[in-house]
Amino acid sequence: MQAYRFALDPAPVQQRDILAHCGAARVAYNWGLATVKAVMDQRTAERTYGVPDELLTPSIGWNLPALRRAWNAAKGDVAPWWAECSKEAYNTGLDGLARALKNWADSRAGKRAGRLVGFPRFKSKRRATPSVRFTTGVIRVEPDRKHVVLPRLGRIKLHESARKLARRIDNGTARIRSATVRREGGRWHVSFTCEVEWTVRAPQRPNATVGVDLGVKTLAVLSTGEMVVNPKHLAGASRKLRRLSRSVSRKVGPDRRTGQRVSKRWERANRALGKTHHRVTSLRRDGIHKLTTRLTSEYGTVVVEDLNVAGMVRNRKLARSISDAGFGEIRRQLAYKTEWSGGRLVTADRWYPSSKTCSGCGAVKAKLPLHVRTYVCESCGMSLDRDENAARNLAKLVVAGSGPETLNGRGADRKTPLAGRVATKRQPRAAQADQTRTVGRQRSAVDHVPIFAH
Repeated sequence: MQAYRFALDPAPVQQRDILAHCGAARVAYNWGLATVKAVMDQRTAERTYGVPDELLTPSIGWNLPALRRAWNAAKGDVAPWWAECSKEAYNTGLDGLARALKNWADSRAGKRAGRLVGFPRFKSKRRATPSVRFTTGVIRVEPDRKHVVLPRLGRIKLHESARKLARRIDNGTARIRSATVRREGGRWHVSFTCEVEWTVRAPQRPNATVGVDLGVKTLAVLSTGEMVVNPKHLAGASRKLRRLSRSVSRKVGPDRRTGQRVSKRWERANRALGKTHHRVTSLRRDGIHKLTTRLTSEYGTVVVEDLNVAGMVRNRKLARSISDAGFGEIRRQLAYKTEWSGGRLVTADRWYPSSKTCSGCGAVKAKLPLHVRTYVCESCGMSLDRDENAARNLAKLVVAGSGPETLNGRGADRKTPLAGRVATKRQPRAAQADQTRTVGRQRSAVDHVPIFAH
């Protein structure tokens, strides 16, 4: 499955039709969420009165078929205008609600990894991103490759040519499964989810390995010595963003407490601010795509670190720079692009000391402050850039990991080869416990020695 995303240039009438479909999806989502919450609250209240389970209010299913049946039974009263929009609009909202409820239930049951997911909330007309998805009906790219046809929306002009997708469709190597229309940064986009037949590919250098060390000062340092400059798009647009943010704050904006409606000037200023943010996002995405495509198409093996990005952004001084670099997006793109190109992605352990290890002799330093940008080895005297040294160690990790697998599968049972350290035999746990108890008795005896004042 692969997605193709293109920008749209819809006419004003078509924009209103698309917004109507997005609004219909939001209405179906909010109705379904209100119905689910009402049934849950009713059943909870009935249990407090001692009503047996077989006499409780019938529960509503949280899957898409059950929500769709409930919507079809109530849409005549809830939305008398339901025939004006495609059925796919309501299906979009109900499908999003079913996924949200499932994520919440799996998170509470411990079946979903990551942070706990909260209960779904209602979607606002102003804050929610307009989006609608079509899975049935006429979905095709016109022969001129400058127009697309979507159900109930008709023929819409593209801002760019769709020749990449059209060639695959003409050759029979791609089939469109769904189309999603979404507005971002004041511009409409359409994403085609396609079932694509991929041919067997191979990188230009299938036996070559490259280590990639990500950073803030330099976006990526390769084990070959190449340094990819960090463009810092967010920092470059910070002055313009501050000016636009001040302009938005000085206009009459929304107020949920009093129900105050926004002014036209606030809407124009907010659109300008959103376009600037969207431009920064697009520039960052374009640069990351070019970098990851070049690495995966050239090298057979790419080695990166398992960075704790969620913990790194807790540093207030580096949070903005780390978020602007997009470490997580780089690793995500490398993961699927290595599969497309026929290579492989190796992820080093999070606690692997790539920066502290000497790439020449293998000695490991106990401490290496962040402000030290040049690695100097006390054992062999090698002097090298800190990031390049880390990238070389990542590349060597593939060769070192080609031997027998360790006990836990990730190498944590191997001792760190510190320079000049004398290997000592590990004591049994029983002996360690006896030694700990002995030390504890000695400390207790010292603590209770009487002190006489002279």
